[in-house]
Amino acid sequence: MNLGSIALSNLRRRKGRAAFLVAGLLIGVATVVALLTLTDALTREAQDNLDSFGANILITPQSDALSLAYGGVAVGGVAVGQTQIREADLSAIDSIANRANIATISPKLLGGVRANGQDALLMGVRPGDEFKLKQWWTVDGYAPRAANELVAGSAVAAQLDLQIGDAVQIAGRDFVVSGLLRETGSEDDNVLIAELPAVQAVLGKPGEVTMVEVAAQCSNCPVGMITEQIQAVMPGTKVTALQQVVKNRMHSIEQFKTYSYAAAGVIVVIEILVVFLTMMGAVSERTREIGIFRAIGFRRRHVTGLILIEALAASLVAGVFGYLAGMAVSRLVLPLVAEGGGVYVAWTPLLGAGAVALALAVGALASLYPALHASRMDPTEALRAL
Repeated sequence: MNLGSIALSNLRRRKGRAAFLVAGLLIGVATVVALLTLTDALTREAQDNLDSFGANILITPQSDALSLAYGGVAVGGVAVGQTQIREADLSAIDSIANRANIATISPKLLGGVRANGQDALLMGVRPGDEFKLKQWWTVDGYAPRAANELVAGSAVAAQLDLQIGDAVQIAGRDFVVSGLLRETGSEDDNVLIAELPAVQAVLGKPGEVTMVEVAAQCSNCPVGMITEQIQAVMPGTKVTALQQVVKNRMHSIEQFKTYSYAAAGVIVVIEILVVFLTMMGAVSERTREIGIFRAIGFRRRHVTGLILIEALAASLVAGVFGYLAGMAVSRLVLPLVAEGGGVYVAWTPLLGAGAVALALAVGALASLYPALHASRMDPTEALRAL
């Protein structure tokens, strides 16, 4: 009879304590697996949402501008070079190597107009792209669906006394207010937003745009790389990465991950304490048994190995079933905490191996001192309990 068979026999004879040890480890492993799995899924969802929430790359016309100011007061400027971007040139972005990392491309054309006899700023957009890019916008009514519809920012709507359904005359053309943009606290409050082709016609700039906002996914590749690629295919423009936006997004995601990993670390520490106390109790209960082993010739390393084998056997079972339980819990909980329907639980062999390794490491670490303590028992003292 070897140490392995003795250890397994001891576990079978003490089913209650073995079940308690396995259950304690299983719950801990399942909790860690579920936490890490949910963190991964929610991080992917957050990344997808953040990547489409606002622009992180700006494309503007390439020009040499001289700003004129005196005494801190701007008095004007002189711009030399291209003042507009050709809308057709935007198709070149589809040819860059990291096109798959671009979530949204939103061109816009801006110009001053007379609306109902008052000065106003008109902005032409592709409504599907612009409203996807600026998901924080709240519109009473709906986005423009036809060439004669527009959305009015809160400030300009108050200035022109506009309500949903009102008519607005711009450059001899009649528009209808399809929606009112609630206050955003930005320059968007001061613009009339209509479809891009309609604004190009009103301003007499067919096929032209003033600027382009791009939302690039930044988890798989640097935004700077995408910026360089766009600049290469659009040489007549200035492409700028809004680094602060990218850094803020990534910082939010990293904070979420850090919190999850910290919680997993606390759970691991608790599991080590649970296993430690359980094994110390098992050693104390088996004083006579250990004394007999020592009396019949078992050496200290044999006793240490016996205790460790028992702990590792229980840990192996807990690791396997803990991983399965954790993944099952993740699949049940994820629909309750995720906002979108496209998030899923990824079954990864690496996480399964990590769960088993974690259980074995916790079992070995927490059982090491009890095993050493058992091996140092004086056989004569232990046999007095007989």
